[in-house]
Amino acid sequence: MKTAETGTRELLEQAATRGIRYLETVNDRAVFPTPEALRQLAELGGPLPNEPAEAAEVLALLDEIGSPATVTTAGHRYYGFVTGAALPATVAANWLAGAWDQNACLEVMSPVSTAIEEIVRGWLVDILKLPAGTGAGFVTGATMANFSGLAAARHAVLERSGWDVESDGLFGAPPVTVIAGDEVHVSLLKALTMLGLGRKRIVRVPVDAQGRMLADALPKISEPAIVCMQAGNVNSGAFDPAAEICAAAHAAGAWVHVDGAFGLWAAAAPARTHLAAGMELADSWATDAHKWLNVPYDSGIVFVRESKHLHAVMSMQAAYLLSGEKREPSHYTPEMSRRARGVELWVALRSLGRAGVAEIIERNCRAATRFAEGLRAGGYEILNDVALNQVLVSFGDDETTRRVIAALQQDGTCWCGGTVWQGRAAMRISVSSWATTEEDVERSLAAMIRVAGKETARRP
Repeated sequence: MKTAETGTRELLEQAATRGIRYLETVNDRAVFPTPEALRQLAELGGPLPNEPAEAAEVLALLDEIGSPATVTTAGHRYYGFVTGAALPATVAANWLAGAWDQNACLEVMSPVSTAIEEIVRGWLVDILKLPAGTGAGFVTGATMANFSGLAAARHAVLERSGWDVESDGLFGAPPVTVIAGDEVHVSLLKALTMLGLGRKRIVRVPVDAQGRMLADALPKISEPAIVCMQAGNVNSGAFDPAAEICAAAHAAGAWVHVDGAFGLWAAAAPARTHLAAGMELADSWATDAHKWLNVPYDSGIVFVRESKHLHAVMSMQAAYLLSGEKREPSHYTPEMSRRARGVELWVALRSLGRAGVAEIIERNCRAATRFAEGLRAGGYEILNDVALNQVLVSFGDDETTRRVIAALQQDGTCWCGGTVWQGRAAMRISVSSWATTEEDVERSLAAMIRVAGKETARRP
């Protein structure tokens, strides 16, 4: 009979072998799974077995049925939803962190997680050009980062109005005015909903042709108020005019929050830093690391200029949860028990360095420019100013555009999603992966033009 240690080693080696094989062959399949692969997912279901099964057999079933049904976001030619591909070093770090099985709640539960988070906080504040001393919390993604930043904002603006929202809730509290552009992202709306601030109560500000808030259209602001800006519109990639908005908001005593899920990373690339100019003047920021830093899911970060506001809303006390003198991770996040996601961030930043992070961002932006140039030369309309990694293209009327998107997705060479941009159907190309090469761009561009040519020829 095998010992538990031998069984564990063999199982982990099998998992590693299967994972390596998947990554080595990921570009040999269509970017989206075939109908047959999707049908086979039913084989993972059925009644829950009564008896235990051999772990190796279960792992094999998961690989043989699950792997063909994956979307190959780990590959080179996925351009949907601003999705990065995990760097090999971060995949390895994720595996090691999984073996550690750390709970990043308190320092006493995981000193290594706590130390790494504080190191990474300092590195991120530096590379993203945020104010020195800015606090941070490591969460699941931009939705929870927006939630956490806005929770700190709600605390701060109500505290200034003499209201303790953590103790007394929102019943009877002074109403908080939330101001955002007409192109506000749904993740921020979801966060406002969960915070009890409401989606319908938002005061909307008109935007320009690129989705940027018009600073001179800001309404009169009176306390308590929160102004929400974007660093990187999810469709166009555009940035709100941060300096003007922050000046107006702060003059009126308002808090400024930045939804910078991917665009905030422009600050880390010297050639794109100007796009994020003024964003450092805000009070809180939300971003993702599983987008442009290309670490495994899930990984988001909330930053708050004065960390005391984040601590005030997220900290908790219990007799058995003994806090130490150092920064306690769970006092800055909604979760208590959570995985040590700072490990992958540390490995990504330590292995890439400043130059490596900047190179990924700049290479992706150049690829977006090449897509725009090639499609425009092919006779198709580019709907946005391509200054970052986002491209919006129309193939004519809305019906034809949607047909091209569907045909391209079925073709399998690459995957792009559809959107509606200021009333028009468009295909959205988001270049966010470290793995995408110039060859991938040219191959994908050829497929786009080939498929679009066939579909536009069918147009009445």
